[in-house]
Amino acid sequence: RVTYRNFYYPHQRWMFSGVRLAWDDRMEATAPDKGFEADLIEGLSRPQKSVSPKYFYDAEGSRLFEDITRVPEYYPTRQEASLLSAEADRLAAFIGADAALVEFGSGASAKTRIVLDAATGLVAYQPIDISATALEEAATAIRRDYPGLRVEAVEGDFLALETLTAVQGVTRRVGFFPGSTIGNLSEAQALTLLRGARALLGEGARFILGVDLVKAPEILLAAYDDADGVTAAFNRNLLVRANRELGADFDLDAFEHRAIWRADAHQIEMHLQATRDLSVHIKGGRFDFMRGETLHTETCRKFTEASVTTLCERAGWSVDAVLTSDAPKVALVLMTA
Repeated sequence: RVTYRNFYYPHQRWMFSGVRLAWDDRMEATAPDKGFEADLIEGLSRPQKSVSPKYFYDAEGSRLFEDITRVPEYYPTRQEASLLSAEADRLAAFIGADAALVEFGSGASAKTRIVLDAATGLVAYQPIDISATALEEAATAIRRDYPGLRVEAVEGDFLALETLTAVQGVTRRVGFFPGSTIGNLSEAQALTLLRGARALLGEGARFILGVDLVKAPEILLAAYDDADGVTAAFNRNLLVRANRELGADFDLDAFEHRAIWRADAHQIEMHLQATRDLSVHIKGGRFDFMRGETLHTETCRKFTEASVTTLCERAGWSVDAVLTSDAPKVALVLMTA
């Protein structure tokens, strides 16, 4: 999977891409990620320097994101978990009997378990994840805790669904994509995912999509720039990872975390802003930053009920309902192929 935020539940050590029930204090040694190297070099070569948020989530980034979900300003995780619990009976009826739950960017997170506990008619669970290690940990935990459920883990990228095969031998497949992770994708990527999911799941399939809704800028900005500086550390850790894995020489003290609300685009952006002129070297290349220049690390699009309905319908889905939480509001979109 492309790894993004919003897939943790406070009080649990579950990572977006898999189960992390305990951490030791030693940073795991990892081989350099060739995708990270190529993407970072390409992103630093753009007029607006940028890098994909999927590279936030090394072991330390995952730990820091878990901490983010505990800060009072960060509402999305707890609000969505609360909404899933409140609507559990309705979701179970929507899923129906003899069905398979296919999770995009799977987790075996607390959110997944809310659905598995409620939808007793499920006969299979298919998590899709780009990380083989995380996928196996997630699948093992689900098999252990739900022994009557057939678990068919699939390693793959949810933006390349045409290469995957859906679980067989069920009456209906139900896609599950919580966490407003779709907000981390461009509109074109979101349409690719939703269309690919429709093709993978087949006619008559259903889908449960989680999104964050537009709200007061001060609430949104606080959620992405908490007073304790946890999000700032999470953002800067991307540079720590680049230095460690790619041999880059980012000066960590020369970059500050910034969160920006783009009202016209309905999106929060996270940036790392250079506090002085400097140069960064990676694999023989030199990339210059002027004071005030930024590295764009994440976009989190927010939706209205109308805009998410339009997006889903453009991808070929029929929207059955949009369920919303108490304020600060998030939503679950229920749709049928």
